[in-house]
Amino acid sequence: MNKRAALCPDGARDYRGAMPTPTATQVERIAAFSDGEAGGNPAGVMILGTLPAEAVMQSIAAQVGYSETVFAAPDGSGWRARYFAPEVEVDFCGHATIALGAALARRFGDGMFALRLNRAVITVEGRSAGMTASAALRSPPTRSRRAPAGLLAQALALFSLAEADLDERISPAMAHAGADHLVLALRERARIAALRYDQAHGRALSLAEGIVTFSVIHAQSRRLFHARNPFPIGGVYEDPATGAAAAALGGYLRDLGWPHEGSIEIVQGEDMGCRSRLHAEIGPTAGEGVRVVGQARMLPQPRA
Repeated sequence: MNKRAALCPDGARDYRGAMPTPTATQVERIAAFSDGEAGGNPAGVMILGTLPAEAVMQSIAAQVGYSETVFAAPDGSGWRARYFAPEVEVDFCGHATIALGAALARRFGDGMFALRLNRAVITVEGRSAGMTASAALRSPPTRSRRAPAGLLAQALALFSLAEADLDERISPAMAHAGADHLVLALRERARIAALRYDQAHGRALSLAEGIVTFSVIHAQSRRLFHARNPFPIGGVYEDPATGAAAAALGGYLRDLGWPHEGSIEIVQGEDMGCRSRLHAEIGPTAGEGVRVVGQARMLPQPRA
């Protein structure tokens, strides 16, 4: 598990240097979905002329140690983007996309940027203001399905939960918005705060079932949710903010007919001491991408 200090470092400085070369010390560090001048989920960002070899990107992501590092290079009128966790590549990562949008806006000016991912084409809109920025992504298409009974039993055992802990209004489901997330909605906020699990067992279950994160949530109201997102498949115990899971949850709530009134707010990372805020805008059309919005703050570069 990453140390809390590494997940939620303080301070920032301007980074407008030359185009980074593929070394870990030149990766831009940006915390996405920050709560004012604190919190957020740190992501590594590398904007390059061309993408390096896959093995190089994986090695850099492992050295950076954040839950995701995104690599982007020009691709026609847009950008080719790939996302690497310390131990695996994923097809889509929300918080790294927000970080990339912020980095592109700081470098090239505010605007909308097209991103070609491994399995989808999306957009991110970035806006920069000094040492802070904001971005809004439009996720890949969404879909959801009820979690199989066998998978649910294994997930409950992993987190030492019982079926009585579940919120019957939001059934356990596999929700997708560019990646699969197992949604477990709990009745009580305190059960989320107490969440613990064995990372090795979580990784094995994730690999067997294709789960990118476990999206463990509590509905405080119809539009305010608290969330925790274990990410063992990526070699990370937990993410303090997960934009891809927020998009998947938004799509699932739409499928359920949940009274979201067009948007939801998600507070995540609070139980890690790294409070993050995510805003998801949910359109009326089944399957369409969800717009996820967040603030970003620049983090200090490590000393060479």
